[in-house]
Amino acid sequence: MQRIADATFTLIGRTGRVDPTLRDILRETGLSTQAFYRYFRSKDELLLLLLDDGRRRLVGYLEHRMARASKPADQIREWIAGVLAQAGDPQAASRTLPFFINEDRLAEAFPDEQRASVELLVNLLVAPITKMGRDGPTAKADATAVYRLSFATLKALLIDGRTAKPAEVAHLVAFAVGGIERGRERS
Repeated sequence: MQRIADATFTLIGRTGRVDPTLRDILRETGLSTQAFYRYFRSKDELLLLLLDDGRRRLVGYLEHRMARASKPADQIREWIAGVLAQAGDPQAASRTLPFFINEDRLAEAFPDEQRASVELLVNLLVAPITKMGRDGPTAKADATAVYRLSFATLKALLIDGRTAKPAEVAHLVAFAVGGIERGRERS
């Protein structure tokens, strides 16, 4: 299974397409069609595994970064910086860009899985935002806004083929944290 997943990620990175043909996957792995179907019911099931694997790796990476920070605002900074760092890692960028380009199609084909995947990332932000004085539903809404802003920025970076400059990261963090703090003051 891992060999198939790794080969598919290699194809995605090399071709820039999130949906390589089964023939290409089999050629890359050296496996037969029968061997592929021993592990996966369909190519869509493989794509779901790749999407989920990528999000889970990102969640682990962000959790690690956030654990290094003690203050809630610093945890949010680490989350945003970690998301944007994907554009600076050539392997992560080549694996991530095709999913962004096909984001709408994947969300339409796998809505429940897409929602669950986004929830994993949004939920990382809820605790620090709550510690900043925002209540449950408002903290979730703030976390969702930070997610959308950060991932839209990451998508633009990946499409442009560039890395976020430190000043860009700092600006996005200041904007997000400032918005959360001002929202708390108005509540």
